[in-house]
Amino acid sequence: MGSDARPVQIVDVNKDDHSFTLNTEALAQVLLDPEVRDKHVVVLSVAGAFRKGKSFLLDFMLRYMHRKSDNNWLGRDDEELTGFSWRGGSEPETTGIQLWSKVFTVQKSDGTEVAVVLMDTQGAFDDQSTVKDCATIFALSTMTSSVQIYNLSQNIQEDDLQQLQLFTEYGRLAMDEIFQKPFQSLMFLIRDWSFPYEYNYGFKGGSEFLEKRLQVKEAQHEELQTVREHIHSCFTKISCFLLPHPGLKVATHPAFRGQLSDVAVEFKTQLQALIPKLLLPDNLAEKEINGNKVTCRGLLEFFKAYIKIYQGEDLPQPKTMLMATAEANNLAAVAAAKDQYQKNMERICGGDLPYVAPETLEEKHNFFHGEAIHTFANTKKMGGQEFCDRYQAQLQRELGEMWQSLSKHNEAKNLFSAFRTPAVLFVLMCLLYVVSGVLLFVGLTTFALVCDCGLGLLMVAMLVWAFIRYSGQYRPVGGAIDQAAGVVLEQATEMLNKSRGAPVSVKKKSS
Repeated sequence: MGSDARPVQIVDVNKDDHSFTLNTEALAQVLLDPEVRDKHVVVLSVAGAFRKGKSFLLDFMLRYMHRKSDNNWLGRDDEELTGFSWRGGSEPETTGIQLWSKVFTVQKSDGTEVAVVLMDTQGAFDDQSTVKDCATIFALSTMTSSVQIYNLSQNIQEDDLQQLQLFTEYGRLAMDEIFQKPFQSLMFLIRDWSFPYEYNYGFKGGSEFLEKRLQVKEAQHEELQTVREHIHSCFTKISCFLLPHPGLKVATHPAFRGQLSDVAVEFKTQLQALIPKLLLPDNLAEKEINGNKVTCRGLLEFFKAYIKIYQGEDLPQPKTMLMATAEANNLAAVAAAKDQYQKNMERICGGDLPYVAPETLEEKHNFFHGEAIHTFANTKKMGGQEFCDRYQAQLQRELGEMWQSLSKHNEAKNLFSAFRTPAVLFVLMCLLYVVSGVLLFVGLTTFALVCDCGLGLLMVAMLVWAFIRYSGQYRPVGGAIDQAAGVVLEQATEMLNKSRGAPVSVKKKSS
């Protein structure tokens, strides 16, 4: 497989604290080789559950890259398979992400040369990996590859699709990708396919099987539809290959070292269909990010940028159920935006601060409301745009309710508003007292008595209002007194405006 070529560990997972480390020096040695660093890069990655033969498959890819000009590239029957570390058994062999140290240069039919990188990833969901470990490794490999081969056993189960949804969402979240499909090509590789009588081995049977498996139907539960729509929205190209079982000796014999004599004939036949199809020069898809082709040198920088995101605290911890995580994540963003708005508004019209003119307060509200919406929109959130829009609408409703409450609280600080009812009652009492005196002076005793009765009623209303305000009881009666005082004030204001020739329409103040 080349004199010095070997697997190079570029991403390590610390099993104790579940942190990630990028081996920048090792990655630079692979990608900054003078022969390839400025060439556009093709990255083929194999990912999936542990102990399902990912490294075994990659070693056949290595064999093809070294011997592609030879029709018998599979090799002799007794030839052992070398390259990426693999072995039989139940324990995971690969941890983190590995690259093959030799970057292959391939010339396409149009004369352009591309650099081909082969990537092997840690097996998902072994007994030492958290969901975050698996999500991060899968996301990193998907973000940096041009073809992600999702290695599955026997079938595509619903939980496989849900895991894929979680992993790709975790990758899309880090990429801040909104306007286009963030990832390139996804290939489901179904190992040990046992139903060739339903769907034939290979790409054609795989395409028919995948179309049915990823079909979105109206009768499906919303969760099943969402998973499928999400996967379609993430990748520009999705394909599937159905691969037969390699044979019992491969699966169960501890002495198996990759020799073709122990591999089932049908498996070898399908390998000869799969590997060249992936690696033929004109089938190689260069890595693109945001529509721009990436060189080996550029890929190094993207690795550095992405690992920093996963080492930081910005991203939420992924859980086994994506939507539960997305909901909690969005609710946290809503709470943070509301808290920001509340604190900003309290600095303007908080508890002990004086009354603020309504126009000024509304201007501040509009500004801080916009800031809160901006904060929510710029917080990293899971679930996709449509899902997040629901929570933005919820935030706007709750900010509206907070504004109403703050506005009423500010109005209560207005001295005139607070003492409007007693002021109106006091003025009416004074007026009736004066009128009663005048009527007595001119001898209209009966009318003076009516005024005195009115004066007495106003005094009782004043005492009742004061008692209600002090005790908090009989609030409907207090509200009726407030409302009556408001009507009197409004009528008096209108009459005054008419006498001055001013416009009649006056806004009624809320009690």
